[in-house]
Amino acid sequence: MRFTDSRRLTGPNVYFAVCGVVLEAFEEAHDQARLAAWRDLVGQTAQALRWPAPDYHSKRHPKGATLAFTAPLDQLYTAVEVNDWAWLSVIGQAMLHAPGHPSVTDRASALKTLQCLARAERQPDLMAFIDKAAAAHWPVLVDDDLLSIGYGEHVKVWPRHAVPELSVLDAPPPPRMPIALVTGSNGKTTSVRLLSAMARANGLACGHSCTDGLFFNGELVEADDYSGPGGARATLRHPQVQAAVLETARGGLLRRGLGCSGADVALVTNISEDHFGEYGVFTLDDLAQVKLSVSRGLRPGGWLALNAADPMLLKHGAVHAGNTAWFAADWHDAQLQRTLAAGLPVCGVSNGRLRLDAAGHMHDLGAIDDMPLSFRSMARYNIENMAGAALTALLMGLPAAAIAQTLARFGSSHDDNPGRLQSWRFADVQVFMDYAHNPEGMQGFLAIARAFTGSGRLAVLLGQAGNRENADIRKLAAAVAAFHPDLAVLKDMAGYERGREVGEVPGILRDELLRCGMPDAAIRVCLDEVQAVRSILEWAQAGDVLALPVHGLKERAAVQNLLDAMQAQGWRSGQALPELPLEPENPVDA
Repeated sequence: MRFTDSRRLTGPNVYFAVCGVVLEAFEEAHDQARLAAWRDLVGQTAQALRWPAPDYHSKRHPKGATLAFTAPLDQLYTAVEVNDWAWLSVIGQAMLHAPGHPSVTDRASALKTLQCLARAERQPDLMAFIDKAAAAHWPVLVDDDLLSIGYGEHVKVWPRHAVPELSVLDAPPPPRMPIALVTGSNGKTTSVRLLSAMARANGLACGHSCTDGLFFNGELVEADDYSGPGGARATLRHPQVQAAVLETARGGLLRRGLGCSGADVALVTNISEDHFGEYGVFTLDDLAQVKLSVSRGLRPGGWLALNAADPMLLKHGAVHAGNTAWFAADWHDAQLQRTLAAGLPVCGVSNGRLRLDAAGHMHDLGAIDDMPLSFRSMARYNIENMAGAALTALLMGLPAAAIAQTLARFGSSHDDNPGRLQSWRFADVQVFMDYAHNPEGMQGFLAIARAFTGSGRLAVLLGQAGNRENADIRKLAAAVAAFHPDLAVLKDMAGYERGREVGEVPGILRDELLRCGMPDAAIRVCLDEVQAVRSILEWAQAGDVLALPVHGLKERAAVQNLLDAMQAQGWRSGQALPELPLEPENPVDA
């Protein structure tokens, strides 16, 4: 097969404002004539299937090309077949004719097969329902199994195959529910949790979805990575939700597109190197375009909230002028001042206090040093997260009082933001736990850890998912080596090997640490994440600082339980560690 991936785009996406399909082709796609032939064949086939004329996207990149086109929502599986067949036909790929799939060597036969597939998939009643809902301003969600109108406490849900009578749409649409989308390279989950807490502080029943799971009013509903469109739809269909905050990760945006539309605000925290080489994303500019595609999920008049300290957002966010608000850690940032002069909302820090200006009214949200998440103003990235969340909350319609109240307390408990810059101070050892998973996140995390070492030693837990390019894995190791840790313990990320052999990623990390000058004696390999943490704790002595990026949900809960138990018993370095079960009953919010 001469492509690596072919998939449906079930919602607005980085290529189009509507649904479609996309294929990731191999090197042959560098031939411009073949790209033109692919487009022609797709267009002819769409006409024969009586589809609207497609819009196209084709982009060449170092591994081949991305080939996408728009298609009707009720014909996406057929459209995937069209895309596969058209590309294989253009490059002359010889292959056996699989029953039920179009023939690459016989176009007349292929068209008959595609017409049969289209007839079987077509749902005219569903399309008529969606069209009327749009005309009547009812929000609609559709996936493989369900059709729904309205969000949260106003939702009505049916099986996709049992489309209701159009008359259900004759009632007036429900009032708009506050909805925020949150994306970025770092800080997404922290921002989502902050926004959810702010909504709850205002008395709203809030649902949020993130990499940890689905939550209602801060309580876990289901644990898993729900940062894609499935998590967004599940949250919006919760029958008690009055406000929704939806983490929108890169992977979901590229694989399926957005899960909903009609959001009030889309927050983009930052853009940094991560996941290069997947789905045609090879540069920061590519990644910025992916993240900023959340703007296609906004209602008319909705807002983008962007980080003014991020060069990529400054470069690419300008195209959204008119409905873009900016935040930064520094109130005097030039972009903030330009935005403020234009009468648009901004949030930043001035004289040690977080200030929020909207519609000419200034809100003082409190002293940054008093906000637990700022870690006494040392966690600059969390200051940016707080500014972004505060600005987003105000644009969602939440009052400044609820925002300030949340910032004053959020982060004071380990349960507020599990796995993100948590700290435990034992009698003679300082421990930090975070999610740091890319070079920028790791640098920010280790800068805080290093500030606490004094004359003590620094130990770091280090691992990476297998779907990163080797060069990116090496960059993460180099970021760690730059802080000269006295010990680095290398782990696998169970469940995230993504096709690599067990121990392969730690091998790359070790090689790069050695290349950067770390002595071999300072590097250990312990593939199990929890056991790796225990080995670091057993190594610790008085004055040491331990930096623990823990990534697995069960592993993180096990580590937090272990550290809590150590704190409860007054543990100090050299003492035996408590023996606890590796799988606590509540794997996320334990």
